[in-house]
Amino acid sequence: MWRDNPAIANILARRSVRQFDPRPVEEEKVNLILECGHAAPSAYNVRPWHFVVVDDRKLLNAIADAHPFAKMLYQAPLAIAICAEIGDREITKRYWEEDCSAAMENILLAATALGLGSVWIGVAHVGQPKEVIRRLLGVPPDVEIHGIAAIGYPPQGFKVQPHSGVDPSKVHRNRW
Repeated sequence: MWRDNPAIANILARRSVRQFDPRPVEEEKVNLILECGHAAPSAYNVRPWHFVVVDDRKLLNAIADAHPFAKMLYQAPLAIAICAEIGDREITKRYWEEDCSAAMENILLAATALGLGSVWIGVAHVGQPKEVIRRLLGVPPDVEIHGIAAIGYPPQGFKVQPHSGVDPSKVHRNRW
């Protein structure tokens, strides 16, 4: 009965989409996705994130060239880089990755709710590709790049099978 709840259904329907239709994502949808990213929880409500919206085809292709696992950006009409301005706050130094992960998941869920496909591209720990992406996007050296959400309309006929069930071998109660 609770599976019919729109929030639950959206979470279970979210899938990593790596192929995209070339049509652009409407600006109203982009703005709503960004608002959902900003609505994520963060440690002490610091909200260290900054979002770099990328819809320039040459720039998307250059990022795809730089990152070995970002080839879907050759097709995606939109990407949002999630970055963290850490500064000298100890709480942000400790929790920026969790904070940005929450923002990323909100972005991915919002895209799904709006009929878009998306996939999370990790950037924080990829070494040299991160520095190339930093240069391409003009991200300051004291700002961390957490990841990139590739976003767009799935190709025509693309069908998603919602998640169902729980793998009992991955659930532990009270102790491992």
